[in-house]
Amino acid sequence: QVQLVESGGGSVQAGGSLRLSCAASGWTGWTYARSCMGWFRQVPGKEREAVASRRGPITIYSDAVKGRFTISQDNAKRTLDLQMNMLKPEDTAIYFCAAGDDCYESIRSSDFVYWGQGTQVTVSP
Repeated sequence: QVQLVESGGGSVQAGGSLRLSCAASGWTGWTYARSCMGWFRQVPGKEREAVASRRGPITIYSDAVKGRFTISQDNAKRTLDLQMNMLKPEDTAIYFCAAGDDCYESIRSSDFVYWGQGTQVTVSP
C-alpha cells in the first residue's frame, strides 16, 4: 500500500519562503520513465489545482507559481520537495502530495492515484 506523508507546512509572511517535503513508502509500482509525483493545493470551497509535477526528466509548473516554486526529487528515496519562495497571500491553501504509477508526458491530474493527507500553508499579508 502506497503512503505519502507531507511535512513542512506552516505560516509565513508574504515574501517569505517555506519548503514542503513528501515521502512515499510502499511504492512498488514506481518506474523512473513512467511514474509521476506532484504537488496540488486546495482552498476550501474551490477546486484543487496542480502546482508542480514531475515525470522522469519532465517538470511542469502552474503559471501561478512559475519562477517562485521549485520541485526537487530524490528517486532513490521516493521523495519530492517543494521549495516555495516569494510567497503571496494567494498561495494560502492545503498542499497535497500526489503520485501515480503510469503517467502521461503531459502529466494529467487524473494520472495521480495516490494522495497524502495534506499540509496547511498560510501566508499573511
